[in-house]
Amino acid sequence: MPDCVLDTWTEQSIQAAAGVVQTVRDSYEIRLIQAGVVAGLGASVLYPAILFIPMPLAATAAVAAFLGPAIGIGSLGLRQVIALHGHSVAATLAAITNVVAGALITTMLLVQLAVRYGIAEAVPSAHLVAVWLGLDVAWDVYIGLGTILFGIATIGHPRFGWAFALPGLALGSLVLVLNFYTFPTPPAEAGSIDVGPFVGLWYLAATLQAWRSIAWARERIR
Repeated sequence: MPDCVLDTWTEQSIQAAAGVVQTVRDSYEIRLIQAGVVAGLGASVLYPAILFIPMPLAATAAVAAFLGPAIGIGSLGLRQVIALHGHSVAATLAAITNVVAGALITTMLLVQLAVRYGIAEAVPSAHLVAVWLGLDVAWDVYIGLGTILFGIATIGHPRFGWAFALPGLALGSLVLVLNFYTFPTPPAEAGSIDVGPFVGLWYLAATLQAWRSIAWARERIR
């Protein structure tokens, strides 16, 4: 086989392989965003459900178990949308922090359920209540920090910008301030402002914006 033909064949093979790799990479990034959107919407349903809807123990435990992973996966998808505009340390740290936050809220809720149902009709002791209240504060601190970091990461982003950055920074900071001020009791238990529902609405809005940004993400990847 002549060298020129061999070189052409080799170049075409490399280009074809590169195209396959790029397609796989594109698919991975878009699927991660889509998974994040699904998980984020799921968390937006599970969070109010466990707070306001009476359910059997098994159903409540299932909701608590899936809420944490939904928060973590949703945050990873949100981080991917933000990172397509440019690598963001703040977005990566936010996703990591929120994965920990998701683990903490699931731990807190399952501990709370196990204690309340494990001792039947007896009133939990102050020592046992303090365990899940401490976990509640820990969850708030991590989700507050993650929200601040996502707020920083959205500054200057074409799909988010200050409309998301300012509320994220304000809500995340308020979560931290109130939890440290009322520690060791969470703000809601101390009769202070419960910022949690507003933080949940911020993540719901961010998730919907990530959903609306999928076409933009495909263009960025090409």
